[in-house]
Amino acid sequence: MATVTVGAVRERAPGERRVALVPEAVTLLRRAGVDVLVETGAGSGAWFTDADYADAGATVVPPDELYARTDAVLCVAPPDPETAEALRPGQTLIGLLEPLRHPDLAAGLHRRGVRTVSLDLLPRTLSRAQSMDALTSQANVAGYKAALLAADTYDRFLPMLTTAAGTMRPAQVLVLGAGVAGLQAVATARRLGAVVTAYDVRPASRGEVESLGARFLDIQSPAEQEPDARRGGYARELTSEEQQAQRAALDAHIARSDIVITTAQVPGRKPPLLVTSAVLDRMHPGSVVVDLAASELGGNVEDSEPDKTDVLPNGVTLIGAGRLPSAMATAASTAYARNLVALLRHLVRDGALVLDPDDEITSALLGGEPS
Repeated sequence: MATVTVGAVRERAPGERRVALVPEAVTLLRRAGVDVLVETGAGSGAWFTDADYADAGATVVPPDELYARTDAVLCVAPPDPETAEALRPGQTLIGLLEPLRHPDLAAGLHRRGVRTVSLDLLPRTLSRAQSMDALTSQANVAGYKAALLAADTYDRFLPMLTTAAGTMRPAQVLVLGAGVAGLQAVATARRLGAVVTAYDVRPASRGEVESLGARFLDIQSPAEQEPDARRGGYARELTSEEQQAQRAALDAHIARSDIVITTAQVPGRKPPLLVTSAVLDRMHPGSVVVDLAASELGGNVEDSEPDKTDVLPNGVTLIGAGRLPSAMATAASTAYARNLVALLRHLVRDGALVLDPDDEITSALLGGEPS
């Protein structure tokens, strides 16, 4: 009986320490009848040795052999040109391929007969797809690490402390964006003892924020407060004066916060600007700003750069935290590998990798391919 063979490659992007499969995942895939190859040294950044993979049932091979023998190649980040070129017609590449940001990669692979399955296209509203949701698993890691990074950088205590030397007030933490990463940052900062406030443009997120013991920042405009503001089911458009008033209210909260963590991202597009240079200038010395959205497309904070920390002239520390999951490579890789195991269990049927375009999960994951 035929079996599916998958291979986990070594990530080659600068600073990327994650790996697509961990030894635990190899064991699960072998039980499911899937053969597993792992590139030599693939797990070293996450502290998994080649011997760990071999003990779990994988075959550790050099890259050329991996590409020659596998039906599907598993990765974390989009591959570099050399790796993409090594893929052969008939193979499937599975990973966080970001086709909206790298359309030429998907188009080039498709022309050569390589199928692409991009986990960042997963329909997150489907309950049966939640175990495959790599964006959520990695955002959880990023939000947790963002709060720890901010606490480590901040020169004061996060919790209130009463000591013989007097009482230390708790840090005021503001989290902008109450998605998965934002809520994890809220929860972690709360566990560390900070007074946490969160803001999101979606009023429905208030309940999630408050359930974590934080305060939801309510800066509704006059239009949203009017009794007839939603006549016909639609809110009336805000005037420029109302938009400015709403922006000014948010800026005032940012300026008086000790720590600000921004988490708002839009797949494949420039992140929204939430914190301007003018607001950074108003923050007090010693404040810390962590921009989780920092990338080559920009960030939520003006002038932030990925993987770069700057101490501004007024004493505010600005951290462009573009690769926080890689900073926790072991945990992030373990979570990501579990997502891949769930996906492969969905795709492998009767000893074959089945990419059924009529299946709503699979068709969405194939959405990065040109038609």
